[in-house]
Amino acid sequence: MNLSDYLLAQDGHDWPSLLSDWAEVLPGDFIVWIVNRLGDLVVVLPDGSVHWLDVGNGSLKRVADNREHFVSAIDEGDNANEWLAIPLVDACVASGMALGAGQCYGFKVPPMLGGAYEVSNLEPTSLAVHYGLLGQIHRQTKDLPDGTQIKFVLSP
Repeated sequence: MNLSDYLLAQDGHDWPSLLSDWAEVLPGDFIVWIVNRLGDLVVVLPDGSVHWLDVGNGSLKRVADNREHFVSAIDEGDNANEWLAIPLVDACVASGMALGAGQCYGFKVPPMLGGAYEVSNLEPTSLAVHYGLLGQIHRQTKDLPDGTQIKFVLSP
């Protein structure tokens, strides 16, 4: 397995701007370390701890005490499949879904709104649209009880 097959290049992106809609979830100071092809981030905080931002579900979870711990933890259990979305990325590639520069596999219906983690619910999406849309949805729905029905009104 080649790890780079599951990661996005980070160079040339204005991460503070791209992640501005995630300011309520992410701490004020962090380093973007790894970005998987679904746009999920592995970030390092000033204390060295490593956290995984699952943008589909809008959650930030501490996954390791430091980078070295992360490198060993990724090989444990199902961590690599979860943090790097390996089976889903493989399925997207097998279906012929290719990413262009500045894109990730974005959700048609976000998981935080009941969308599934499956190929039919993914499409190549600009990183700016992906992070902006999911961040805004998370901010507007994070305090709603599970099962709350949401009505969307689309303007022309």
